[in-house]
Amino acid sequence: MAESFSKKENFKKKIQKQKEKAMRREERKESNDKGKDLNDMIMYVDAYGQLTSTPPDKSKNEDIDISSIRLGAAPIEAEDPVKTGTVTFLSEKGYGFITQSNSQDTIFFHTNNCTEMVKKGNNVSYEVERSPKGLVAVNISVKK
Repeated sequence: MAESFSKKENFKKKIQKQKEKAMRREERKESNDKGKDLNDMIMYVDAYGQLTSTPPDKSKNEDIDISSIRLGAAPIEAEDPVKTGTVTFLSEKGYGFITQSNSQDTIFFHTNNCTEMVKKGNNVSYEVERSPKGLVAVNISVKK
């Protein structure tokens, strides 16, 4: 059976579309600039830690002491566990507050944590512990 005119035309259109698609693919391959200008994308770090597009000067190359480079977070300096302060409030119920000497922060205490009897206005030394409700002063003793 012979092909109809419309079938021949549809087949010609299909072939033409495939050729156009192949031409567009070749054009994209030729005009692709990926990876060609790699030198424009290279960045350098200068002596101050800033990113620059200019390479470092080889004549100013300085030797760096590797042991001076610190990796990670800064070390935490140990605090003196015994702190000093003044009793600023004392309740009849057995609790009170101490104001720290150096930071003027207040910290809660209970008379059960005292080694001696304390009164309002006494200079005391104490240690700090974390409790479920916050920081608490313990081992409280009157400074003389």
